[in-house]
Amino acid sequence: MPLPFILAGAALAAAGFGAKKGYDGYQDKSLANDILESAKSDYNNDKKSFDQDNERTTKSLTQLGELQLKVGKDFKEFRTIADKLLEKLNQSNTKDITIDFPQHKLNKIDGLALSTTAYLGKVTGAGIGGAAAAYAVYGGVMALAAASTGTPIAALSGAAAYNATMAAIGGGSLAAGGFGMAGGAMVLGGVVAAPIMAIAGWAFAAHAEEALSDARKTRDEVDNAIAKMIVGRKQLNKTRDYVEQIKTETQRIYSVFLTYFDNLKEMDHRLKAGTNIDTFGDDLIQIIQNGYQVAAILTDIITTPLFKPKNDKNGKVIITDNVVEIETDKDGMQVINDSAINDALTKAKFDLEQFN
Repeated sequence: MPLPFILAGAALAAAGFGAKKGYDGYQDKSLANDILESAKSDYNNDKKSFDQDNERTTKSLTQLGELQLKVGKDFKEFRTIADKLLEKLNQSNTKDITIDFPQHKLNKIDGLALSTTAYLGKVTGAGIGGAAAAYAVYGGVMALAAASTGTPIAALSGAAAYNATMAAIGGGSLAAGGFGMAGGAMVLGGVVAAPIMAIAGWAFAAHAEEALSDARKTRDEVDNAIAKMIVGRKQLNKTRDYVEQIKTETQRIYSVFLTYFDNLKEMDHRLKAGTNIDTFGDDLIQIIQNGYQVAAILTDIITTPLFKPKNDKNGKVIITDNVVEIETDKDGMQVINDSAINDALTKAKFDLEQFN
């Protein structure tokens, strides 16, 4: 065969090969783009749902924390007024008047009051939102830790609880990549955040084969992230359900406490206006005792941890670097303290019914 024809055939073959490579490259690029667009759509849809659940849980935790902190603050004021009025009543009587209420329960109420007021003092001016949510998560577990380790609960001055919650928020928020302090950081930790943070972006390489490989890798990362978000949403929703139960019962019992608190403040106001302390007599003692009884019921609820703390072989709460260790499940999620919470709420309802 003449040489020109051989060269012409080779040129045609090369052109055909080049055209095929170009077509294959186009196909790879097109497929890579389709994979990424599908992954991006799935990711954005699931992330939107996750963010909504996270926001709702954060809001519930914030509301519960703000309520608990207000309750503790009112306990301190109630105690201050009660002590003052009792002192004046004793000064006008020949016999010593005391309140018939268990000292260990009073110590627990005082501990909660000291903890919340000191905690509030630390966050004043910095905005209470995230700190309130943190208190809802860690306030109870820190109180339990104080009791477990033999530390007088009054020594839970707020500094320990504050440091623990701020450490959890700080580490958690970094790990969570902006998921929010209460939801992503404290309820879920980094277990949901990690795979999502691994998604560096939606771009792919210029080379067609590498583009397809990158796209498939991103698709796998997105699938992993979506799976984690599904698990995370279940945890967020379960947490929110318990938080709402705790908040509802706390508000109900707190409204009962406020009736006695208002009566006590009215007596204090009348005393300042010149009313003789002796005219209060047994009514004052009854109001104080009733207020303490309801405060004790509320204290038991508030100091029940939302998540289950880890215990050592002696049954004491494990604390590492001033932070209580929380039990985690097979998915790495913190274990909700459901049994203890249910028991505390059931007992609170029973105690209030017996009291009334």
